[in-house]
Amino acid sequence: MPLALLALAVSAFGIGTTEFVMMGLLPNVADDLGTSVPTAGYLVAAYAIGVVIGAPLLTAFGSRVPRKRMLLLLMALFTVGNLVSALAPGFGTLLASRVLAGLPHGAFFGVGAVVAARLVAEGRQARAVARMFLGLTVANIVGVPAATLLGQHLGWRATFLVVTAIGLVAMAALARLVPYVPVDAHQSLGRELRALGNRQVVLGLLTAVFGFAGVFAVYSYLASMTTEVMGLGESSVTVVLALFGIGMTLGALAAGPLTDRALRPTLYGSLTALALVLVAFRFTAHIPWAALVTVVVLGAVGFMTTTPLQMLVMRKAQDAPTLASASNHSAFNLANAGGAWLGGAAIAAGWGWMSPSLVGAVLAVVGLAIAVTAGLLDRTAKGASRVVAGNPLAGGPAGRQVSASSSPASGS
Repeated sequence: MPLALLALAVSAFGIGTTEFVMMGLLPNVADDLGTSVPTAGYLVAAYAIGVVIGAPLLTAFGSRVPRKRMLLLLMALFTVGNLVSALAPGFGTLLASRVLAGLPHGAFFGVGAVVAARLVAEGRQARAVARMFLGLTVANIVGVPAATLLGQHLGWRATFLVVTAIGLVAMAALARLVPYVPVDAHQSLGRELRALGNRQVVLGLLTAVFGFAGVFAVYSYLASMTTEVMGLGESSVTVVLALFGIGMTLGALAAGPLTDRALRPTLYGSLTALALVLVAFRFTAHIPWAALVTVVVLGAVGFMTTTPLQMLVMRKAQDAPTLASASNHSAFNLANAGGAWLGGAAIAAGWGWMSPSLVGAVLAVVGLAIAVTAGLLDRTAKGASRVVAGNPLAGGPAGRQVSASSSPASGS
């Protein structure tokens, strides 16, 4: 594999660390800035909102910019956002800086996936893209727990200074290791927008918004649940976050081959399992060992939804997948924002620290309902295309040939 993939992985590591580290630092930030934990939870939502806004806008802006230059510009914006976070004098500035740091997230992964695929020979593209996303996975196992521990001992500002340094290292690696990658001659913003309007793409994005929000309704407040409900010390927060990261990695690894075999059943199964695990967490959280096991399983079933959703959106927008792929990251982070907000609202309403688990279960069920509806519509569309293909009036005695892949709703 080319060394350029290492540069992309380092960048993904930095992005993953800054995205998820706020969950572990919420109590520290709240104490330092004189606000409540539910209010500090808006900092999680702020980053997600930045991704939601930035993914389509920056992808459109950079549609004609050479890939390497675009990656450098996006990583520079990410680095500045984290530096402002480290120096923020108050809650308002920190909130704005989190939006700024989130803006390049989706566009970076969208462009990075295209670059990674072009760096290798035919038949190895998926592995190349997986190598880039390995940085995001490692961030949840090593980066987030380590950054949380650093923030607890040296202050949360130190964490963002370290992430700023990672951003600088990533920029240097991108500049040195990534070759020039030209823009596709046939690529156009209009074509990308038309692909984004595909009904199955829209339903896939909605599934991500609601289904994945169930994960973040709990994950956003996992640090407080660790100390307030599980009865573990603050030092255990890093262990709990690492366990979630391990579960996430296991789920992502399992989702690959399962999605290749049966995309929609994998999506249905993971969302069903997510709803059940979130309900179970409401009860296991009071038993430390059971709570830790549940955290691993939650990470696994939660992130098993990401691969089938990503593949579904890319297949349905196969003629112009860049904007759809970037928008999928917007959907996931809209889920991040919505889950964090709804989970915080439940806590603020006095329903208890574990109320987000039940909120998350409801969101997962809504996501499952949307996914099943999309599957039924897709099956109906494919059935209609086969009827047309066999209709003698459609084009001669044998009828015209209409394959499922020619239908705008096909591809799953």
